[in-house]
Amino acid sequence: MFRKTTVPTVSNGNYLEEQSNGRLVSVRNTKAVQADKVVLKKKVTFLRGVSIIIGTIIGAGIFISPKGILENTGSVGMSLTVWTVCGILSLFGALCYAELGTSIKKSGGHYTYILEAFGPLPAFVRVWVELLIIRPAATSVISLAFGRYILEPLFMQCEIPDLAVKLITAVAITLVMVLNSMSVSWSARIQIFLTFCKLVAILIIIVPGVMQLIKGETQHFKDAFVGNAASVKGLPLAFYSGMYAYSGWFYLNFVTEEVENPERNIPLAICTSMVIVTVGYVLTNVAYFTTLSPEDLLMSKAVAVTFSERLLGSFSLAVPIFVALSCFGSMNGGIFAVSRMFYVASREGHLPEILSMIHVRKHTPLPAVIVLHPLTMIMLFTSDIYSLLNFLSFARWLFIGLAVAGMIYLRYKRPDMPRPFKVPLFIPALFSFTCLFMVALSLYADPVNTGIGFAITLTGVPAYYLFIIWDKKPRWFRRVLDWITSSLQVILEVVPEEEKEIS
Repeated sequence: MFRKTTVPTVSNGNYLEEQSNGRLVSVRNTKAVQADKVVLKKKVTFLRGVSIIIGTIIGAGIFISPKGILENTGSVGMSLTVWTVCGILSLFGALCYAELGTSIKKSGGHYTYILEAFGPLPAFVRVWVELLIIRPAATSVISLAFGRYILEPLFMQCEIPDLAVKLITAVAITLVMVLNSMSVSWSARIQIFLTFCKLVAILIIIVPGVMQLIKGETQHFKDAFVGNAASVKGLPLAFYSGMYAYSGWFYLNFVTEEVENPERNIPLAICTSMVIVTVGYVLTNVAYFTTLSPEDLLMSKAVAVTFSERLLGSFSLAVPIFVALSCFGSMNGGIFAVSRMFYVASREGHLPEILSMIHVRKHTPLPAVIVLHPLTMIMLFTSDIYSLLNFLSFARWLFIGLAVAGMIYLRYKRPDMPRPFKVPLFIPALFSFTCLFMVALSLYADPVNTGIGFAITLTGVPAYYLFIIWDKKPRWFRRVLDWITSSLQVILEVVPEEEKEIS
């Protein structure tokens, strides 16, 4: 297993890490003996929870390429219908996660719920794929969008050099990870500010669009359902694109242990966020069609920029900045949340023990945050990031569907489990079926890329037996692992979390 059994005593400045019952504990010097326990603090309030969800859902997609849904639906009316239905389905999924988050009060999101319902193997496969491919690739993609749009006002007359985009992107990724390593409070405060910027950006589009409607600019809504009929392959792909645009409603469940009053704040934050995002997305698309024809929208590389150039004149220069801030918020929220999945998986013995340790003063899961940095940098300077996302995007919905199916299973397996928030059974049944149906259709619509993604996911099975089940590893290997762990503890000033009760 990854978790070591013996560790030498190490010292570091004002701290002495001693072995106690096979675990390291932190003992401060005489000036700090009475200090707080080294644990993750409950600093996520209702407002911060809303900012995590909204700030992670709203990325670059709504501003850049809503044309994916229009391409696959064939008409304005069907595209708006898909946006609405995807919002409702996402709300159903969010409600299921609200029940899971209030009944299983552990951080980790998908990983924790799959572990509770189906055991360690599928949970390990989930975190394995997330750590190695999905999260570094997803962070790289949204970060590249940040780099491109933050530089756009400086390169109005020429193409932005790829190297410049990647360099500013690397700086942004590093900044986000430093921020999340230094302070939970500051990363949450900045997330609130960035969420406010996202909502302002959406209002910059919605308000002129409403004014256009008042003026009678409704020509693109006449015969709204007339156009190219959606194909058998196209409509599922449209829903797939729509569900991807709404993905992010599950991130608050990654930090459950840090949420104040989770029984109240998790359901309330999830429902509030999903209503705001769904209304905002639908009205934003309505606003686009008040000014842009379906043909204009399909030809545009960045729909929000094209829209603002036609209606807002010189003020349109602000739109790329708001898009960049939106991307930065998604980066910050994603890293903040997903690092907790790695932290919990390490605590369960499914990842190296160093990832379950906390900084002695900052009270942040420093190793779980920075482990993503080298992997993300590799992805950033790899030319085929988008293909990697295509290979593995199906895995997200496979495991989300599995987690929600696990909620149904737990209703029967553990009927006496406290459930402060409980949804009607048809909601998880419908949502899990939708997720698994999308996965099956992706195999039909794009068998090559989806098949490759499925094969990559399956590599987690032999990895589980090699790293977790096989406990007769060579003695030299265990010694090297112990030495690396102890050295990193000294360098990073981290220790295991002190024991706390998780209800």
